[in-house]
Amino acid sequence: MIYTHIFYPVLMELKNQHRLKDKDVERYSEELKDKLGDSLFNPKEAVDIADSEEGEVILVNNELVATFFDDEIFPTIQGLLRMNATKKFVTVDMGAVEFVYNGADIMAPGILDADADISEGDLVWVREVEHEKPLAVGRALTNGEAMIESKEGKVVKNLHHVGDGRFE
Repeated sequence: MIYTHIFYPVLMELKNQHRLKDKDVERYSEELKDKLGDSLFNPKEAVDIADSEEGEVILVNNELVATFFDDEIFPTIQGLLRMNATKKFVTVDMGAVEFVYNGADIMAPGILDADADISEGDLVWVREVEHEKPLAVGRALTNGEAMIESKEGKVVKNLHHVGDGRFE
């Protein structure tokens, strides 16, 4: 199957796409609620899993909304736009937006706020300060409090960002 994302003309070939069992949808839903405070899944929507060149991906009504980073489910940028995530966020100032958009790791001087419950190694999502829209998904290199207090150094490793062409 060729999957065409609604917003981008990029094509991603998906293989072995099949409907997830209800118990798997429920498990992933609970995992995302625990991590982010919200879920991507509505019981009335069709939830599929498929293989792609980027690894396994989750689709809701044929929209690619999540993937697995080191076997851990997490929303893509498109998935984050579908939900009301309230946890595991890192907020950057407008000066950092262009750099994050282009794939840069997140540096402490650009951080204005972060979820205090972030632990080192957690998957996090990076948002811009004005509209709180997602810019990237990354791996925390320090805890949330240290991100806010630090004045120098890399604090989030960028794994997926707006404009990278992945998961589209």
